[in-house]
Amino acid sequence: MKRYRKLNKGPIVIASHNPGKITEISVLLKNYSTKVIPANTIDIIEPEETGLTFSENAAIKALTAAEASGLPALADDSGLSVSALNGKPGVRSARWAGPERDFTVAMKKLLKLIEGKGDRAAHFTCALCLAWPDRHQEIFLGNVFGTLTSKLIGDKGFGYDAIFQPEGFNITFAEMDPAKKHSISHRAVAFEKLASACLR
Repeated sequence: MKRYRKLNKGPIVIASHNPGKITEISVLLKNYSTKVIPANTIDIIEPEETGLTFSENAAIKALTAAEASGLPALADDSGLSVSALNGKPGVRSARWAGPERDFTVAMKKLLKLIEGKGDRAAHFTCALCLAWPDRHQEIFLGNVFGTLTSKLIGDKGFGYDAIFQPEGFNITFAEMDPAKKHSISHRAVAFEKLASACLR
């Protein structure tokens, strides 16, 4: 059985510059860390995401933040994979939103591409990487499956939430109470694995 490194309670850097991700990860960490430090508040640069997988990109971000800060760091890399588009946008989900990170543009582009297609299945994937300044790292994956709507619905959440309806629900993530989304999302699934292995 794999032995995971435990994270002691104390400051931890969230290796993200995305306000939505910072909020969600902060909520997940609230019972485990005495202080959560977003990377953009301590001038940690956003590294180029050159990985070919969610896990590789999460590791790039977490290791950069851990080495720069001298503290443990937690990074997320996540995205939406659409069956009818052979898994796209996948690891390029954020890049579909362009340099301005305009996900309204990205969602409309995606819906246009699958217009008229019968298969609207999609899933979100999240890779969480917990890294230490000595470059030790632990990685955990989570998925949530669902279908895409035909238009943007809801004004909560971020990213592609307004077009994703998770299995078992008739509303999108963007219509869902944030606390409910935090409990069932791909990020929550990955975090539960991380918490069981490293935080308890």
